[in-house]
Amino acid sequence: MKRLLSIITLIAASISLFAQNDPDAVRILDNFSSKATKAPSVSMKFTLETIDQVEGTSNIITGSAILSKDRYRLELPENIIWYNGETSWSYLPDVKEVTITKPEKNDDSFMARPSSIFSVYKKNYKARLLEERTGSYLIDLYPDDINSDHVRIRLEIDKSGLDLLSLEYKYKNGITIMLNVTTYDLTVQPVDSEFVFSQAKYKEAEIIDMR
Repeated sequence: MKRLLSIITLIAASISLFAQNDPDAVRILDNFSSKATKAPSVSMKFTLETIDQVEGTSNIITGSAILSKDRYRLELPENIIWYNGETSWSYLPDVKEVTITKPEKNDDSFMARPSSIFSVYKKNYKARLLEERTGSYLIDLYPDDINSDHVRIRLEIDKSGLDLLSLEYKYKNGITIMLNVTTYDLTVQPVDSEFVFSQAKYKEAEIIDMR
């Protein structure tokens, strides 16, 4: 009985500890977020790997993004997305088609709102410093909502410059999305047109307005 009570006490203590924010993780994330959000923009190139554990498949593509506040332009091989803070334009080069929408602002996934990687830890997540490596920190974010569609978000942050090195979303459905950053630049001064679809540039595009 004493042994059982000890095990129960240990499990309860572990759950309580796990449910709390790790102060070291929060400090690192605060510094990382502050540096990125104070910059005129965050410009990056990356590889994006989608792993389906159920199907046993993996797909890797390259892409780039420029983020400024909640505005962004995201370029992938089969899709270019512009978002100016209110309206989103999603262009498919293969079919020369652009879809205009007003996205839900509560979607914090990288694909829906890339800038959320700098602030998502501030609410509805618990942060944990998983590992301190020679040149980087590995931090896990766990959703407070047990009904969330993902298990965790993992960030790897460079120690010296607080640059984002990698980002990983692990979903309950067996999908894992891994973004590995190849270049990271905080010096680009973007113009407003950077985040708006240019009809003059894509004259042949069919426009589908879903607003």
